[in-house]
Amino acid sequence: MELLLSICLGLGLSASCGFRVFLPMLVANIAAMNGWITPGEQFQWLTTWPAFFALLTATVLEIGGYYIPFIDNLLDTIATPAAVIAGTLLTTSVIQIDSPVLHWGLGLIIGGGTAGLVQVGTGLLRLLSSKTTAGIGNPIVSTAENVASFSLSGLAIFLPVIALVLVVLLVIWLLKRLMKMKKS
Repeated sequence: MELLLSICLGLGLSASCGFRVFLPMLVANIAAMNGWITPGEQFQWLTTWPAFFALLTATVLEIGGYYIPFIDNLLDTIATPAAVIAGTLLTTSVIQIDSPVLHWGLGLIIGGGTAGLVQVGTGLLRLLSSKTTAGIGNPIVSTAENVASFSLSGLAIFLPVIALVLVVLLVIWLLKRLMKMKKS
């Protein structure tokens, strides 16, 4: 049961990385510092004050950058690989498996894959917003992404099974949207 909950936690945090790269890492850092989650032995850096200040600074800069039209589109190109890395790290940090290959493999497939898929979906949404509103609608998209990232991170920590259900529904919705766009 503990493995299932840790996978749900990792999946929720990694999906949150698809909306914002650093915000879920900051939330995980705060949760780890308060003992709400326990990162693996190799990820004890996640419970430190230097990590808190670095992640807080990165989160503030990332959120601020997404409120500048067209800079936000540039950030999406950087955020896509960064989200995959962050999703992989967060998922790997909370899943407790003895086999390193399985441990990192699950982290990459579950965490990196989910974060990457969500990030691609939000990047396409931002491009659509830029195209249809000349960038004026992008701050609304950014605000929705911030709320989604924070909310899903909190749900993942406190109600991981509900976060799993929401992530599955989000992934299904994104896949349907991407298939619909591909046919058009």
